Amino acid sequence: MQVEGKTVKAQIWDTAGQERYRAITSAYYRGAVGALLVYDITKRQTFDNVQRWLRELRDHADSNIVIMLAGNKSDLNHLRSVSAEDAQMLAEKECLSFLETSALEASNVEKAFQTILLDIYQIISKKALAAQEAATSTGLPQGTTINIGNFPSNINKKACCSN
Repeated sequence: MQVEGKTVKAQIWDTAGQERYRAITSAYYRGAVGALLVYDITKRQTFDNVQRWLRELRDHADSNIVIMLAGNKSDLNHLRSVSAEDAQMLAEKECLSFLETSALEASNVEKAFQTILLDIYQIISKKALAAQEAATSTGLPQGTTINIGNFPSNINKKACCSN
């Protein structure tokens, strides 16, 4: 993805919420800078599981991880069991960004990835800028100049390897 004229690359891991991935959660979360928690708007249980996955993220991932909540299958609005309002309230309570998607119709899927990558990029850019400013403002301590021309000239000088 292009952000501010720079190419941003992302490595994406999809666990599909499967229990078999719970055994390796710490390995998945180590180094992660973003997470997309996706639930099915037609299955309430998937939404209820969001809290557990959120807890897993917060227990194992970096505290600055960017998290987005995404309700998928918005094309099945007539089968909805999770209201957009419920999801929005959870997102606000947990400080997550939120949107609804439809993988079937390719609606908001690209936007979800663009939004989370942009958020990550902005956070990392701010950290890099702050680190750069800290390095230039503190710099190396200034030393004291010693003028060796002020030493007395009566110091015995011997040539190397002389008798």
